[in-house]
Amino acid sequence: MQLHLNPPLEPANAPRHAAAIVAAAADISGAELDYSPESIDLVEAIVDGFRAEGVTGEDMAESLVAFGCYVGEILTRHIGGAWRHAPAARPVGVPIVVELPDARECHPIDWVFGRLEFGADVSIRDLYAAAGADSAFPDEPTCE
Repeated sequence: MQLHLNPPLEPANAPRHAAAIVAAAADISGAELDYSPESIDLVEAIVDGFRAEGVTGEDMAESLVAFGCYVGEILTRHIGGAWRHAPAARPVGVPIVVELPDARECHPIDWVFGRLEFGADVSIRDLYAAAGADSAFPDEPTCE
């Protein structure tokens, strides 16, 4: 997937991408994204709208990445995670993840792409809720 993001997709830039999609969603559809966990429902509805229109992840890559950064910002603000580079040992399509205080890694950008591809079978809300729960499996490092 080719991304044409400015600034580039780096941990320090994720909040800027999130802020950009907040502004774009307000301008385009009047959507009020307020960084609350409840606003994840609105993100799902927007992505479901893209899916209903038949767009692909490639068609909407920059917007989907930005929505993933927005969801990641909800993680950082409400659960205490921090943006990090994805570990080199793990092959991922997206170079950044949110690391939670208990060292689990979350992949909110992948969650958004998954919602577009698989619809309601991928619940961003449920993934967020699982991230907020204490890890039931301390040896499992991800909250994918």
